[in-house]
Order: sequence, then structure tokens, then C-alpha cells
Amino acid sequence: MNSRYVGYICCALAMIGVGSTVVVSRSIAAGLPPFSATALRFAIAFPLFVLVMRRRGVRWPRLDPRDTALVIAQAAAGSVGYTVLLISGMKLASAGDAGVIAGTLPAVSAMVAMVALGERPSAALLGAIVLATAGVLACTVHPGGSAAPHRGGSVAGNLLVFAAIVCEALFILLNRKLRTPVAPLPLSALMCGIGLAVCIVPACFEQPWNMPLDAGALTGVLYYALIPTVAGFVLWYEGAARVSGAEAGLMTALVPVSALALAALLLHERISAAQLAGVACVLGAVMLATSGQMFGTRKVT
Repeated sequence: MNSRYVGYICCALAMIGVGSTVVVSRSIAAGLPPFSATALRFAIAFPLFVLVMRRRGVRWPRLDPRDTALVIAQAAAGSVGYTVLLISGMKLASAGDAGVIAGTLPAVSAMVAMVALGERPSAALLGAIVLATAGVLACTVHPGGSAAPHRGGSVAGNLLVFAAIVCEALFILLNRKLRTPVAPLPLSALMCGIGLAVCIVPACFEQPWNMPLDAGALTGVLYYALIPTVAGFVLWYEGAARVSGAEAGLMTALVPVSALALAALLLHERISAAQLAGVACVLGAVMLATSGQMFGTRKVT
């Protein structure tokens, strides 16, 4: 098979896995507190990353104090913050809404770069931000109070999911500030290891050992650790090595699509016209952001 087609397939599968985290976070949120679930996810994924590093002969990076602080901040935002906020938000938001919001990452990253780094955006990126905002509003704002009953608390849930996306955007921003480039494999291992260390104390305060055993939540955490985190990493960077950055970035459009489809198939959520309009806006935003070649790699979350 053509190497580029293999790259497309690998990137597509990785992004479908990312979209599935929105759905699986619903089952996790129902049975485990957020910090405990996040700590368990990293406890499973971290040794697997270390094993892969050993098999490939990859060494840990040597970082100066400034870069060490940035890596810790990356883990706190992009690993712990993203997962904890997403799981917390899924207690309130519908999986379909959350999937649409998760797809706004390219536009949110551009907005964070504008605010934090003072970057001058292109017309394409400005259009992407506008479309992404419209997509989020389509899912969140329901004029006339005609929303379905389960949406009563969904605004708070949507805000938590959006905060998770902002944390992921901060990860991208902080990664660009590193003086010493870190290869994807040791970076992912560092994110899991530091994330585990950060989560341990808050997880102890949640006292998960006093909660009834929830097989669905534990299965969800195991899936999150093995598929979107470890397998997703391998698929994404294997695919990104075979295609251009813009082509790889375009595959992020599959995140809201897969999340919406899986919410309907697995959670039996009814897909509303507002969600379809929202995902259309987000897909347009991803295409515009990618046309500006905003970024070439993406951390699999």
C-alpha cells in the first residue's frame, strides 16, 4: 500500500480514538472521581511508554531548569487538566456536545497563541476562530428554553469541556517554548509520569478505595490508557511521519465526527440539528486552521 495512504489511515485511526475519549469519559465519570481516574490512566500508560522507550533504545532528555518547569506545566495542563476537566464535564454535558467542543482545538490553539504570544493571525485563522465559536454556541445556547431536560446542567458541563480544550491548547503553546526539543516518545512518557505524580495526592483525598467497585468505569480507564493514549501515540506519529503537517492536521476533523457518531451508536444519544450545525462549523474551522498550517504535530490525549 502507498506510504501516504498508510499515513492517512494511521492518523485517522488515532483521531477516531481521541474522539472516543469523550464517550468513554461518560462511563468513567459515572463510577470514579476525576483525579483517581486520571491517576489510574497514567499508572497504566506510563510503564508501557517506558517499555517502548527501552525497546527502541530511546533515552530520557536532559533538560535545564527552565525547560523542566515548562514540561511540568505541560503535564499539569495538557495531561492532568485536560483529563480531569473532561471527565468532570462529562457528568453534565452530552457526549455529542462535548465532541463538537473537542473539535475546536486548532482554533482555540490559535486564539491562545494570539493572546499569550501576541502572534498576528492570518485571515484563515481568524475565520477558523469565528467558525469554532459559532459551533460551540450552536451546542450551548438554546433560545427560548426549548432544550431537552437533560440539557439543564449542560452549559456548566460544556464550559468544563471547553476548559479542557484550553488546557490542551496550553500544552501546544508550552511545547513551542521549550529550548531543547523533546522527541514525541519521551515527551509522552514524561507527560504520563509527571501527570501520575501530580494526581496522586488529589486522588488520595478522593478516597476511591471507599467507593463501590464500578467495572464500567475501570474498563473505561483501561481503554483510555491503552487505546487513545498508548496506541493513539504510535498511530499518530507513525502516520504524521508519512504525510505533510497540513494533511495530518486536517485529520483532527475526525475528532468531533467520531465523537458524535459514537455518542449516537454507543450511548444512544439523539443527534440534534444544533449539534449537526455545530459540527459543520467546527469542521470548517479545522479546515481553515489547517490551511494556515498552524501546527504539524498533535499530542494524542
